[in-house]
Amino acid sequence: MTKPKYVILVGDGMGDYPVASLGGRTPLEVAHTPFMSHVARMGEIGTVQTIPLGMEPGSDIANMALLGYDPAVYHTGRAPLEAASLGVSLGPTDTAFRCNLVNLEQDTDGTERMGDYSAGHISTAEAHELIRALQSACEGLPLRLYPGVSYRHLVVWEGGPTALETTPPHDIIGQPTESYAAVYEKMDILRTFMTRCRHILADHPVNRRRREAGLREANAVWLWGQGRAPSMPTLQDLFGIRGVMISAVDLLKGLGIYAGLTPLHVPGATGYLDTNYAGKVSAALEALQDMDLAFVHVEAPDEAGHEGSLTKKVQAIEDFDGKVVGPMLDGLARYGRCHVLIAADHLTPLSVRTHVADPSLFALFKGNVQDPVPEGRDMVFCEAAARESGLHLDSGTDLFRRFMGGPSQI
Repeated sequence: MTKPKYVILVGDGMGDYPVASLGGRTPLEVAHTPFMSHVARMGEIGTVQTIPLGMEPGSDIANMALLGYDPAVYHTGRAPLEAASLGVSLGPTDTAFRCNLVNLEQDTDGTERMGDYSAGHISTAEAHELIRALQSACEGLPLRLYPGVSYRHLVVWEGGPTALETTPPHDIIGQPTESYAAVYEKMDILRTFMTRCRHILADHPVNRRRREAGLREANAVWLWGQGRAPSMPTLQDLFGIRGVMISAVDLLKGLGIYAGLTPLHVPGATGYLDTNYAGKVSAALEALQDMDLAFVHVEAPDEAGHEGSLTKKVQAIEDFDGKVVGPMLDGLARYGRCHVLIAADHLTPLSVRTHVADPSLFALFKGNVQDPVPEGRDMVFCEAAARESGLHLDSGTDLFRRFMGGPSQI
């Protein structure tokens, strides 16, 4: 029998809680999502616990779980995954940190707060200009600074510690930063680096231009997600499949590299509402001519959740459905039998503006996408339908095995 094509489409953080202004419905329930709902009608819908008990509900852990790896076994930190995407080779004692360009606000009483974890979704061109200037902050320190995409960058500390209680900046939006920044104050190297960065950023031309345009400045850096390089078997070793990873963010690309997937660069992929959806779909369908699996990740719903914007989240969900899921289903018709998994890696509720560890939702179909919809299968892809189906999987590993349709060594 010819091997089927395997497709995983992830709307990052698109799951949510009921919203009062929507009459107790969620963004998924009010969004127009005919294509995700079609997959649910054609196959099955359910919930999955992508975040193992006691672990932080981050996209690194959740997407690792969606790829079938147990984060409790393989996860060492977020930043090492991003390092792989940036082509940064980590030595056995190197500790990688995610380095966000952030905006810190100051109250009239001097209290400093996390104004924006993304410095107003600063452009990659502006960010790279700032990162070039910040290289001097590493002088005399065992640190290396690497540019990434938009606000997301990387710092590597040669011989650095891993057991630090750092906090993702998107978890503390609007909150005073003093208690969260204490971890940096206790370590001379980090304190020196971050202080130098603030001085360099204070009146940099990029920030002057952003200030004049009424945009948030990138007036500080924030380090988090640290860890050392993980050791993971590839999906080819485990299942005998080759595939590609398509995402705008280095986290997913790096995760793909460790899983043995080829990361594809899509021009115009931004990780936000303006991303190149069509380019991602085209790259996936082209890759499937020779590859077995395509993992397509869209970050926009998560970003909207962090912003607390209902309008943007509904738009991001509808764009994911109409510009990714729909065209992918059309394109998959040429391949015959396919396994299609639609999933939110985790929930990013508008009410809390960060990730939560609640079970996420998925829809899974195996067959020809042109098959007729079974009678009596009228449902919407949403949290309530997933819960009411009665299908709950305890881990991403369980979901991936179900998706693949066979055993593995994971």
